[in-house]
Amino acid sequence: MKKKIIILGSTGSIGKTTINIIKKFPNNFNIIALSTNKNIALISNQSKLLNVKNLIIHDYKSYLKFRKKNKKKINIFNSVEDYIKFNKEKVDNVIIGISGINGLVPTLKIIPITKIISSGNKESIICGWNFIQKSLKKYKTIFIPIDSEHFSVWSIINNVEKKLIKKIYLTASGGPLLKKTMTQIKNVKIKDVVKHPNWSMGKKISVDSATMMNKIFELIEASKIFNISINKLDIIIHPKSYVHALVNFETGYSKLLIHDTKMEIPIFNSIFHETKTSYPDNKSINFDILNDSKFIKPSLKKFPYLRILKRKKISDSFFEVILVIINDELVDMYLKNKINFNKMQKTLLKLIKNKAFTKYYNKYPKNINDIFKMVDRVKNYFKKHEENF
Repeated sequence: MKKKIIILGSTGSIGKTTINIIKKFPNNFNIIALSTNKNIALISNQSKLLNVKNLIIHDYKSYLKFRKKNKKKINIFNSVEDYIKFNKEKVDNVIIGISGINGLVPTLKIIPITKIISSGNKESIICGWNFIQKSLKKYKTIFIPIDSEHFSVWSIINNVEKKLIKKIYLTASGGPLLKKTMTQIKNVKIKDVVKHPNWSMGKKISVDSATMMNKIFELIEASKIFNISINKLDIIIHPKSYVHALVNFETGYSKLLIHDTKMEIPIFNSIFHETKTSYPDNKSINFDILNDSKFIKPSLKKFPYLRILKRKKISDSFFEVILVIINDELVDMYLKNKINFNKMQKTLLKLIKNKAFTKYYNKYPKNINDIFKMVDRVKNYFKKHEENF
């Protein structure tokens, strides 16, 4: 029997990678629905390729435009909620490839109708894990992270007692600035910052890799997903990006997980969860890379954002929401040449100590509307004060 799958964010990198896998196994899957924000041209082509009859267009103007043009027997929806009203049929797996905090609502809405949810949307996990976790328990939905590091940790510690875990290391490539001097970093150009050495990524996440913010988010995310104290998590630089996670156990041994720098691998293993299907592009262990592996402790001088991890324990307070949105706004300013690289980092570290935000660090969102109110509050702060940064 074919597995029923929904891909939310099918026009993004995770979505497109998932579709590339599914094309190799045409007899294994039935794609029930796809979603995009604005990329109606690509999602239209995807629906033809995979014979998908349900499309979700989140941007309202794009939704209206596509609905007007649609002359085929395809159901067009403006939200996941609208889709579920039309079709409550349970599916086997939902892939979450939506980027940013906008992935939170679709994630929560889709959980009740899926057996497994495979997510690469870190912002929704960082900001709203408390609500996601409650929904997962209520509907008995399995959660599988598909970021390479989190999938690797999940693979190593799944069904392991937490008390046996001494330390988890998430590996970081070090980004495009690892080998640059502090002087070079001071004058670095945007084109060099967005050029990741190992992964093909978008501009925003490439900037986050250069500052190590992406890895800080992943560490916070891991703390929530695996219900593990932040003190048991650490970041280690591994420039080859071949080892994705290392776990040290109290029993005296450690485990590490390796795979090529391809997002296909964690996504493949997620959608073929608990099956014996072989990965079609599997390669032998690359001992040349393994023998040349170097692990470096990240420098606070080169990666000042690491100071963020020295604050109080990570919780489900407004701190994580504020941190995500401040970073989003500053990266956007940087990519628009409104602020330089060093100034961007100094401003973030200054802003997270601002009384306008610190007064919320010991307060907790009671519902997801509280999260989005905080998102608006931080964005409005930027509109009022951007000229002063």
